[in-house]
This record gives sequence, structure tokens and C-alpha cells, in this order.
Amino acid sequence: MGDDASSLTVLGSCGAWPEPGRACAGFLLSHNGFRVVLDLGYGAASRLFAHCRDRLPDAVVVTHEHPDHCADVSALGRAWHYTGPPGARLPLHCTPGTVRRLEALEPRPHPTEVFAVHDLGTPADVGPFRLTPYLLPHHQPNFGVRLTAPGLTVAYTGDTGPSSLLADLGRDADLVICDATLRTPPAEGEPRYLMTATEAGHWAAKAGARRLLLTHFWPGTDRAAAAEEARAGFGGEVLIAEEDLTVVL
Repeated sequence: MGDDASSLTVLGSCGAWPEPGRACAGFLLSHNGFRVVLDLGYGAASRLFAHCRDRLPDAVVVTHEHPDHCADVSALGRAWHYTGPPGARLPLHCTPGTVRRLEALEPRPHPTEVFAVHDLGTPADVGPFRLTPYLLPHHQPNFGVRLTAPGLTVAYTGDTGPSSLLADLGRDADLVICDATLRTPPAEGEPRYLMTATEAGHWAAKAGARRLLLTHFWPGTDRAAAAEEARAGFGGEVLIAEEDLTVVL
């Protein structure tokens, strides 16, 4: 694939902990030669390095501080510290809690010496993309991110419960990467911090998105069944996140 191509590669697709042979949340978005990592949970770093043999990525976005989304950012930080451009820091857009997690894993060098840390709650330019954050319901502060470049929009929910903001996050997107953790919805009246595949399909349809990529599957989930549930409410293409799957955008 040439430098001018746009693609999204799945590094990890599991929520909570990785199934054997899989990894937790992680995606590599490439556009016009620029590479940005979206989350990097347990086990995702080795796949990232396999897809970035020529050079490390250009930026990292971490939606929230749960370790199934950020633990392997520490591994990337080590790789950058020892092999990255001398004196350069890798841009990291995240919540403050993410930095504290990374510091607990590796205090020396401190994460702020390795990463140029930016507040994910603030819109920002990330290479060719304009990043717009959406604070979504979850156990920890979680920002869905909308990444827009000329001719391309990719939206990623991180972990979230149902929210009307999902329609804005994914509005007319080329691809929505959406939480589909739950096999069945919780009892009525309980707080909602995660979604089912059916709900993912509903909100992708509300957004008018072109394609939907289901991810963050609870270990043991029947993924084919989840895709059928999403298709019941979404008329666009439904994809299932599988490690090393590359979606041409």
C-alpha cells in the first residue's frame, strides 16, 4: 500500500483482557503517510511493531485510562525512547489519568520526557487530521474521537454507553469504530457505560455513517452473531474487528 493510501488496521479487538492469539483495543490509522495509533491495550504493541517495521507511528490517541486501552503505550514509549528520533517526543493525546498510569509502569524516563502530552478534551490538529473529542459515558472519563481530513472522516467511540452524542461523533463518517462489548443490555434503569452490537448499529444509522466496524468484544463473544445484530439496524457495511484486518478507506 502506497504512502498516499488511507487505511485502518486492527491491532486488537478485545475488551477487558485478550483472548488467546488476540489483543485488546488498538488501531493504526494511516493517511497520506501519517500514522496515528488509536488506543494500545494489552498485547497490541507487538502487532503495531509488525505493521510499522520501517518506522514508528507519528502520534498516539488514548481514549481513556483503562489498561485494556493504554497498557501497551508503555511498550511504545520504550521503543520510542531507544529507537526514535533523537530529542523528539511522540505526540500523545490523552486524559491526565493516562499519564499517571504510564508513570506507574515506567517512571524513568518520565512519560512526559518520551511523549509530548496533549489534553484529549481539547480539539487539536494531529498531522493531517482535525481531532474533535466527545465526552461519552463510561466508568472513567472517555473521549470518543472524530478524525477529519480532506475527503476522509473516521470516528472512534472508545468505550461508551448509549448517548445522543454518538450521532454527532459519527456524522456522515466513512468509518465508525464502535464499542460492542455487551452480549445483552443490562437491566432497565442501570447506568449504561458499554453497548451491545444492536445499539452500535442503531447509532451508526443515526449518524448516517457509511461503514461500521464493531470492536471491544467481551472474550467469548460470538462475533458473527454480533454483526448480524448490528445489521438489523444499520444498512451500511458492517465489519468485525479482527486482529491484523486492514480496511482500505
